Order: sequence, then C-alpha cells, then structure tokens
Amino acid sequence: MPAFEQHRDHVEQMIAAALEAADPATAVLRNLRQDGQRLWVGKAPASWRYELARGRIYVVAVGKAAVLMGRAALQVLQEHAAEAILIGKQGEPGVGRRYRATVSSQVPVTVFEAGHPVSDETSIRATAAVLAILEQTRPGDLLLCLISGGTSALLTQPVLTLAEWQQLTSVLLDSGCTIHELNSVRKQLDRVKGGGLAWAAAPASVAGLILSDVVGNRPDIIGSGPTAPDPESPATALTVLHRYNVAARLAPETWKVITNYLTDRHNATSVARFGDLDVVNVIVGDVGTAVRAAAAEAEKLGYTAQPLTCHLQGEAREVGRVVAGLAIDAAPGSCLLLGGETTVTVRGEGRGGRNQELALAAALALDGQENVVVATFASDGEDGTTGAAGAIVTGETAARARALGLRPRIALEENDSYGFFNALALAGEPDPLLRPGPTGTNVNDLVFILRY
Repeated sequence: MPAFEQHRDHVEQMIAAALEAADPATAVLRNLRQDGQRLWVGKAPASWRYELARGRIYVVAVGKAAVLMGRAALQVLQEHAAEAILIGKQGEPGVGRRYRATVSSQVPVTVFEAGHPVSDETSIRATAAVLAILEQTRPGDLLLCLISGGTSALLTQPVLTLAEWQQLTSVLLDSGCTIHELNSVRKQLDRVKGGGLAWAAAPASVAGLILSDVVGNRPDIIGSGPTAPDPESPATALTVLHRYNVAARLAPETWKVITNYLTDRHNATSVARFGDLDVVNVIVGDVGTAVRAAAAEAEKLGYTAQPLTCHLQGEAREVGRVVAGLAIDAAPGSCLLLGGETTVTVRGEGRGGRNQELALAAALALDGQENVVVATFASDGEDGTTGAAGAIVTGETAARARALGLRPRIALEENDSYGFFNALALAGEPDPLLRPGPTGTNVNDLVFILRY
C-alpha cells in the first residue's frame, strides 16, 4: 500500500500522466490524417473527408494550446496549407520568439501573443488578421480551426470598445458566474463568437478540432463557439447579466450600449441558417481523457483508483468542503479523482484561484484528520494570476499554519488562498503549492483524494 510520506511524489506523477494524455499535439494527430489526396478529420468510422484538390486550406489555431495544435496540423498538411495564423496566450509554450516552424518555408505562419483572461489590443489585431485572410476564401476552400481553452479572450471582435469589453469581462470573472454563463454573454456581444468565424469563412468549408476546457464539452461554449451554432439568444445573455447584478459595476453608458444592442439583436429578423454552412466540429480531448490517465497511473502506484465525476462544478469553497467529506469517508489505499471546473465569487482583496480556494476550504474541513490528502490542479498550469496551478493539503495543514501565526479561515474569507499557501512555503514548511508553469494544454481542473 502506498505510504503517506510519498503523497507529493504520487500526486505529481498522476498529474504528469494526465498532462501527457491531454497533450494537444497528440490530440490533433489522433484526429487529422492525410491519405493520398484526402484529408480525414476525426476518428474512423465517423471521419469527415476533404479532397485536397478542391481548394486551399487555411489554418487558424487559437487558445492556450494554439502553437502546439497548429504545429501538429501543419506537420500533417505540409505544402497543402496556404497560410496559418496562430493566436496564443502570452507566456505559453512555443508562443512568440520561441516558436520555430517545422514545416515547409512555403507556408506563411504568423504567431500572435494576446491577452488572457481579459482581451487586449493584440487580441483585436490578431482577430482582424484572421478575418482578412478569410475574405479570400472561395468555394472548395477549407478553414481548419484548432480551438483550445482561452480562445474567448484571444479571438475577439466585440461590439463594445476594448475598454468596455475588458471591464465587462473583469466584472463577470469576479462575479462567480460559470464559464457557461460567461460565454453565453460573450457570444451575444462578439461578431466572431457563436459561429461568427464560420460565417466569415463562407463559402469555404470549416473543420474545427476542439480541445475542451468546459464541463460537458459543448462546442458552442468552448472558446465561445467560433465555429459552432449558438442555441442561445440575447435574452440568455441578459438573464446572466441581471443574475449577477452586472449593471451596478459598469459605467451607465456601457450598460446602455449592451442592453440596446441585445434588445435590437433580439428583435432582428434573420433568414440565414447556420445549417446551410459546411461545418464539422470534433472534440479531440477533454478532462475525461486526463482523469482516466491519472487513474491508470494511480493503479500503477498501488492505489485502488476510482474516477467519481468529470462534471465537478460549484462555488470552490463549498466544493472543497464536499471533497473533504469524501476524503474522510474514503477507504484506506484509495485514490478518488474528480474533473471539472469550480467558480469563485470574489469578496476579499487577496490573491488566489479556484483550485487554491478549493484546497484551502478542504484543509479547514480536514483539520485533525490523519492519513488523508487532497490535491487540486489546473491543467493549464495557472490558477488565477498567481503563478501556481493548485495546492496539496492534508489534515495537518491548518494546524501547522496556526502554529506559525497564520489564520486559514480569515485567508479563505479574504480570497487569499495563494497568500496563505505561499506564507507556509516561506516559513519553511513543505511547499503546498503546485508550480509547474504553463503546461501548453487546458482541459479543466483535476482533484485528487488520497487515503492512506
């Protein structure tokens, strides 16, 4: 049976297995292959076929895994790619000067570093470059669109000014709304979201390869669905905005622009149908892939592994208490695994992220329990803006913190989970924080429960 003293090594080994399984390049290569003069998208027998002689292929990759996914696609396409634009997050692996094309020099490749989680001027400029090449499309052409987490911020043409768009996004991020709700709003206020990129590519065909970072894998929610039909309406967006009292935190002029635009869009009559476009979307990887790989690694390490859910949602501190309850009741020698994405309603002035806040709440609920570990991990390597991806806590964490003069409950109330965990590390305690840096992928979050 695994030993409690080895828990950090075991958590890191399971994380490594999860990340390997969610590797963006591998996900693309599993779902894109060239066979003579045919390009196959998706796995057999449900593959979609494109005849390479029909026209030109434009590659657009957006998200935290944009460069890795784009590079893999270009390796498959080689000289059949006419042009490629890759839009990645600042600091992600391979973005910017670190990128070196491994395909024919005949393929023009442009790489942008844009802002996330809030769009910046580069996001706008990169999107304009994408739309410019799509103006060239003819019948028979193909847009190969590679989408990963972060696309909503990186690919944007909002109906608001950039400053208004940034303020709206920031307010929603702090409100405690889910990613589904956030993207329900963004889809209605952005010209390339909610299928807008597919419309811009017409009359070309569109194939989307999507690395999912949202619970449920809905293509219209992942990256705000640039290549997917939007089943929602402006009324959905207004409901979300009212639910979280967004108007109270926006300039009155901005709120007026938003409500007028959504009202006008709701009243507009449109005869165009998304079903008239030639579009296929394929989910190439998700949190389930990562959870299953981590569970297999746990079995190798001697645990009895049990994935519980890939649909974990809710307020992070509340979920942390539930996770602690599962940990207390778990059988010795077991590893329980959960995947999903929680939310944080920001009330205090501290620093943290949903994974660290979940871990801090779990540490309080586990106080005094022996031989139990809870670890949380953001698969993109970044939990909030802290430089950490999550944390590892035990039944000893809260007591050790109090012995050092730290106040875990106050830290939770102030949304200061990072400050709390970092203070433990600075005091000479084993670092509770997981700090791998950007991983180059993004398939939601992982929670591990280890019982010894």
